[in-house]
Amino acid sequence: MRNFRDRLRHALSFEILGLLLVTPLAIWLLDMPAAHVGVVTAGSATLAVIWTWAYNWGFDLILHHRRGDTRKGPGLRILHAVLFELGLLVVLAPFIAWWLDVSLTEALLLDLGFALFYMVYAWAFNWGYDRLFPLPEWAEGG
Repeated sequence: MRNFRDRLRHALSFEILGLLLVTPLAIWLLDMPAAHVGVVTAGSATLAVIWTWAYNWGFDLILHHRRGDTRKGPGLRILHAVLFELGLLVVLAPFIAWWLDVSLTEALLLDLGFALFYMVYAWAFNWGYDRLFPLPEWAEGG
């Protein structure tokens, strides 16, 4: 199972790379000032770092407890990403509505767009991360 330092490296690298990808895209798609979009993406990333660490740690604890390891196949990775994004939607929509001065419905729709981007990104990032930083237990189990 991954330790605290590894989970911290994972969460920070995930968010930094995600910000570098999503911020320019959001500025272009939303046609809003960079400062407004930048605060939303940076604030969202800050909340998401905390959520990423806690969610992944808890998800791996449950996997390890139920199965004895933390390996994830394609189906489990999809479930992992979907549950992660649903939890994050609940946290981020009110923040987006407040900062951009839009309705909660508009914020939810905007957040859903971010969530779709991040679900694909999370699957790809986590697959790559697991290849770059495999756990010893994975080699032992095949």
